[in-house]
Amino acid sequence: MSDTQWRLEVDRHTCISSGMCSGIAPDHFELEGDGSHPLADVVDQNEAVIDAAESCPVEAIKVFNAASGELVSPVD
Repeated sequence: MSDTQWRLEVDRHTCISSGMCSGIAPDHFELEGDGSHPLADVVDQNEAVIDAAESCPVEAIKVFNAASGELVSPVD
């Protein structure tokens, strides 16, 4: 893995299925009956992924640097 890739996580217990993520980044998130999930665990850096994480009303989406594990978004 490289510093140019991100690992995506969606906390299914926190997710309220608002659909914001799939509306903002449909190439990266999909809404199912039990909430949202990433279409891939590791993705190339993409601003839409950050926008989706920051737009989640309950902060259920976490974006991490795939190489270091450092939290990229959302940040306080």
